[in-house]
Amino acid sequence: MSDVTHDLYPSVAALRAFNRFYTRRIGVLDEHLFGSGFTLPQSRVLWELAHHDGITAAELARLLDLDAGYLSRLLAQLKQRRLIRAQRSPLDARQSLLTLSAAGRRAFAPIDAHSQAQTAALLAALDAPGRQRLLQATSAIEALLGAPHAGQSAVLLRPHRAGDIGWVISRHGAIYAQEYGWDLSFEGLVAQIAGQFLERFDAAREACWIGERDGLNLGSVFLVQARDEATHKPERGVAQLRLLIVEPSARGLGVGARLVAECERFARQAGYKRIRLWTQSSLIAARAIYRKAGYRLIATEPHHSFGVDLVGENWELTL
Repeated sequence: MSDVTHDLYPSVAALRAFNRFYTRRIGVLDEHLFGSGFTLPQSRVLWELAHHDGITAAELARLLDLDAGYLSRLLAQLKQRRLIRAQRSPLDARQSLLTLSAAGRRAFAPIDAHSQAQTAALLAALDAPGRQRLLQATSAIEALLGAPHAGQSAVLLRPHRAGDIGWVISRHGAIYAQEYGWDLSFEGLVAQIAGQFLERFDAAREACWIGERDGLNLGSVFLVQARDEATHKPERGVAQLRLLIVEPSARGLGVGARLVAECERFARQAGYKRIRLWTQSSLIAARAIYRKAGYRLIATEPHHSFGVDLVGENWELTL
């Protein structure tokens, strides 16, 4: 045993003792969780699909931090019982999206209800100060053991679905008004861009990604066919990155960089030769992401828009 391990042994023993206590306390050592007929790993897959409808197996593997082969066997077991469905993505025919079937939702409902009731019973046994201490302790454990890693792995990048585009418009309007003092004309511009995206959407050439964690949207970006501003005709071989945004609460987790990298990946597969974007000199964090990703600043122009004086910037990435 090394000196470091020897020094840590009391702490290791204490943490392992806690793990044994808690797994016994919540009953996860039983072969089937809550007598449901499902193992704990199977139940976790059902839970994630109930809360992240329409994700790929690769995204699910990252979310659960599971070996792809092991997850494939779990999914096969659930498919055999007709609890999950795999459908070809309408946005990328090379990918399949996993969803719970109606039978899967019926099977998951009692597991979720039992878990809710069990947790409520644990908390009900404590007085208010005790519950507060418990929740503070669990938050501390999560922050100390999970924060450095979970910020990346727990964030899913998924295609847009019903309701997402409205969220994109709303959050752009609110965040830019609060942080930069931009007026409502900016929200109007975002609504126009987002509306055109839906009207012209070509899944082979365009995409929107939503960064999501625990069912909450954390950010978004669009990659679209670039068009001439005067004629609106497509510019061959050129894509345009648009509407990158990251929620203030998610900054520092790498969400913006991942969204931008996903645009580049998609653009290369779609056969584009360049990606261009328009941003403002005051958007320091976004500019840093673009520069790190290899984009070059090619032009600047002062303008007065959205109620403020700005310096617009055109950036490009050669693929």
